[in-house]
Amino acid sequence: MPPVYSSPFHQMENPALTSLLQHTTTREKRSKSRIGGAGGIFRMFKLLPMLTSGCKMVTLLGRPRNPLLTDHATTGTLFGHRRGRVSLAIQEDPHRLPVFVIELPMSSAAFQKEMASDVVRLSFESETKTSKKKVLEEYVWAVYCNGRKYGYAIRRKQMTDDEVHVMQSLRGVSMGAGVLPGLSEKETAVDGELTYMRARFERVVGNKDSEAFHMINPEGAAEGQELSIFFVRVH
Repeated sequence: MPPVYSSPFHQMENPALTSLLQHTTTREKRSKSRIGGAGGIFRMFKLLPMLTSGCKMVTLLGRPRNPLLTDHATTGTLFGHRRGRVSLAIQEDPHRLPVFVIELPMSSAAFQKEMASDVVRLSFESETKTSKKKVLEEYVWAVYCNGRKYGYAIRRKQMTDDEVHVMQSLRGVSMGAGVLPGLSEKETAVDGELTYMRARFERVVGNKDSEAFHMINPEGAAEGQELSIFFVRVH
């Protein structure tokens, strides 16, 4: 397999991680073989800086009484204030509490800059010396985005008010990107609008020390994974 330079793990001798990366690389090749390979939700989220006329796109999505999708694919949500940091929440179902919530050590502006590459690999590395926990149950993570280390983050034991607000606001949304009303006008004035991107993810388990989540593009969009999230425990 050719080296995958956009991942911080490309020099590691880790068969499980190699398998996870191979899955992504294969899908990317199919995406690049098409014109306009980056589309759907990912592209909508990249355009959000131009959609600031007060339009709350979650309202346009309708907040249906029933979920937009009937299957139980993993749901991932990236959200944060424009002048704040980006957070990640992973849910087994949009109507359930997240199984993983973390605030990344990178600003929304930095994340938008990384998204300019059309293919984003968000990687979490745990240096724990025990494997008694499931990999997503670890707390301290080194965070990489497209091969660049941004620092360390700690998984939430309890969600903040902002995080609870986002999860409640998006209960009826299975996929989409847009702007949510903040908890208060003062908070919005200081930190900027609260943006989000929510999508379904295919979950790939390498072994007890590695998992990956690959974004599933909406039906009708170009094939390929523009966003992949990796969790790896390094002993």
